[in-house]
Amino acid sequence: MLGTACMIPPSLSLPHKGGGDDNGDAVSVSTIFDRQLLRQRQRRARLFAPATFLLDRVAEEMGERLSVVLRQFDRAVDLGTPTDALRRVLAASGKITTLVAASPAAAHDASPLAVVADEEALPFADASLDLVVSALALQFVNDLPGTLIQIRRALKADGLLLAAMIGGDSLSELREAFAEAESEIEGGLSPRVSPFADIRDLGSLLQRAGFALPVIDSDRLIVRYDNPLALMRDLRAMGATNIMTERRRTPLKRATLRKMLEIYARRFADADGRLRATFEIVWLTGWAPHESQQKPLKPGSATQRLADALGAREIPVKR
Repeated sequence: MLGTACMIPPSLSLPHKGGGDDNGDAVSVSTIFDRQLLRQRQRRARLFAPATFLLDRVAEEMGERLSVVLRQFDRAVDLGTPTDALRRVLAASGKITTLVAASPAAAHDASPLAVVADEEALPFADASLDLVVSALALQFVNDLPGTLIQIRRALKADGLLLAAMIGGDSLSELREAFAEAESEIEGGLSPRVSPFADIRDLGSLLQRAGFALPVIDSDRLIVRYDNPLALMRDLRAMGATNIMTERRRTPLKRATLRKMLEIYARRFADADGRLRATFEIVWLTGWAPHESQQKPLKPGSATQRLADALGAREIPVKR
């Protein structure tokens, strides 16, 4: 399924850059995720029978979203997407001339153009790309603001970022069941389900990174399982099991697992006995600034009263 990768054209590459704020100053970043462990688990998932239903769904949706953008893209990068599902969809769209796969696993990628790249240290020259897409990868970046800044720098003026991430409401059922089970059986909590970014924070992150016209929206997908163990098998087959640096290193106690299964079945079962698992997909859209883009009017520059535009009667406020 996977093959040998080629390097991207030299005109796209630079010695890799780290994070930092938009003035180039270094910033302190908490290491929430063990990214080496993430790569190991994703590699293990690829070797067996990967569960790709979320990625396949996101890839189709991203293709549809890109289809309504009325322009062609010369140079595009698929950043970190764990499979080639997104590249297959975009290649069939006819909207992209050159599509590069960039991820830590690119050495094993079948794409004709691929580069080994960490999402936290992008190897692309400033203003060298027309489009950056990413599907279900950026949620495991420790320095998301820094990564977004690097993406914006790599985009040409009026270049587009379109990304999908796992959102903060994902796996809320599993999180709740584990928290109650551990509190009852072990007298305390340990991080079992990864924290994901809240949709309310991502818009400000795009603005902080310097993107124009930022748009954030989300989809909620409910997947039903016969039991929580089936959900946990799917997470393993996605390479998405616990990679938090603060995770408990001791094996999960059988009593805790039994209690978790009991709580999950009691609280999150439908009438037919099957169990719900929530996946929230958050979509990020942002453009590298360009003078042709729409800009908000200056305060006080309106030429028509709002009340007149709405056909309403204005009621003065008494002071």
